[in-house]
Amino acid sequence: MATERKKLLLRLDPAVHDALARWAGDELRSTNAQIEYLLRKALADVGRLPGGVSRMRGPGRPPATPEPEAEEE
Repeated sequence: MATERKKLLLRLDPAVHDALARWAGDELRSTNAQIEYLLRKALADVGRLPGGVSRMRGPGRPPATPEPEAEEE
């Protein structure tokens, strides 16, 4: 069972928000996903990303049909 994601109110300069929104659009992410991606990257770069953190889904739309799980031999 997945844990509930935390909600956070974030106040940004409008120009910073616009820049983040454009960048997110370029990478096919929502602005929220782009902010989370950048925060995770910053934490990982300085060695502070907790080990039990789940991976983020890649950018763009999810595939129409889920890819089959790789079978273990």
